[in-house]
Amino acid sequence: MIDGALAGRTPRLVPDGRTFAYVLADGDPRIVVTQADVRAIQLAKAALAAGCRLLLDRWGTEGVDRIRLAGAFGTHLDPLHALVLGLVPDCEVERVTPAGNAAGTGARIALLNRGARAEIERVVRTVEKVETAVEPRVPGALRGVDGDPARHGPPTSGWAPRSTCPSGRSRPRGGRRRRGGGAVSDESERGGA
Repeated sequence: MIDGALAGRTPRLVPDGRTFAYVLADGDPRIVVTQADVRAIQLAKAALAAGCRLLLDRWGTEGVDRIRLAGAFGTHLDPLHALVLGLVPDCEVERVTPAGNAAGTGARIALLNRGARAEIERVVRTVEKVETAVEPRVPGALRGVDGDPARHGPPTSGWAPRSTCPSGRSRPRGGRRRRGGGAVSDESERGGA
């Protein structure tokens, strides 16, 4: 949150409607960070943390040994800052690396290598799609995350692995499989938790 009481101490804090903004560059164009920008980062952090916690719980593990950040977002994201902000689960900083254009690279490999294409087709049939939009535990995990990495890690309350599949992976009890591989519990379809 941007503390408007500090506006008299620096020209970088400027009124922005009912709140204040922080001026990063006072040129043309003027670049500011608004309360809405801060809130957007908080919500993004909460959503990523909730998604990571859900995946960790589905696999029945507490942490990860390595994190690959894919796409343009991952390529330009500083691993240390991602860890400090809580955007990714705790991991050794040198084990958080960019993957580049993973989708494009995979497509090229599939087009140029028949053996790799067969392996991709085999692996795709084993992928379990996790639908966070219908996961009943996600909204609770999003509450209370204020973006302060010193006070909050990934949300953990209410997150416990559910039933375990024979493969060792966690999967929600009951429910049905969705087209595309995502699971929907009967409770989530009714809007319950």
